[in-house]
Amino acid sequence: MTAAVTSIEPRQHRAVADELRDRVVLVTGAGDGIGRAVAMALARHGANVILTGRTTRKLSQTYDDILAAGGPQPTIAPLNLEKALANDYDAIAEGIDRQYGRLDGLLHNAAILGQRSPIEHYDVPTWFRVMHVNVTAAFALTQVCIPLLKRSPDASVLFTSSSVGRKGRATWGAYAVSKFGIEGLVQVFAEETRTTPIRVNAINPGFTRTNLRLQAYPAEDRSGLANPEDIVAAYLYLLGPASKGISGQSFDAQ
Repeated sequence: MTAAVTSIEPRQHRAVADELRDRVVLVTGAGDGIGRAVAMALARHGANVILTGRTTRKLSQTYDDILAAGGPQPTIAPLNLEKALANDYDAIAEGIDRQYGRLDGLLHNAAILGQRSPIEHYDVPTWFRVMHVNVTAAFALTQVCIPLLKRSPDASVLFTSSSVGRKGRATWGAYAVSKFGIEGLVQVFAEETRTTPIRVNAINPGFTRTNLRLQAYPAEDRSGLANPEDIVAAYLYLLGPASKGISGQSFDAQ
């Protein structure tokens, strides 16, 4: 069963230079924010990173920056989670299969906020959109990648949660409910993969300077927020070999 973990070990992890060498990791939302920071960090420690997102221009910038920093050549795989159809997900999996033959890590980082509104006034189409992008799309992408993950001797699937997905908070609407859904998805998938090399966990990024955070708190003083680059240690721990055997848990990145 998934439970919030208070251990600070993931946050204190210090990855060695080649700790993720030759690992193949797909990162959604890799064009900016946390996804970009984690993708850069993964490559810096030797991983072959598959950059997924809806804006090719942003993915290309991450691609260029990884190469400029001396990382392994990444792969760009554009995917609009809001509009993707079954064949789009299949194409991602087929491309990974052709190029790498397996998948060692999958970080579900992409998400949308929707609106901050009481349930009584929440826009129904927005509700469906948030639930689709944040939960259903993550499920669909995971499902098509399972055969690739099973080919890895040590595969990690990491979903992004939130504090409002552990304890409900007024006006967080579909976003909070979607994160409760992610916590449940982690529990179910972790139980189903107990006898496989696949491990499944969740991570709460916390108070981080991202565009989604700005949408949620437009008047907030952002000077006290962590930069995405400041919280990558826990991601490297959970996506890398250091956390082998840990599954069905929900961690905090800071």
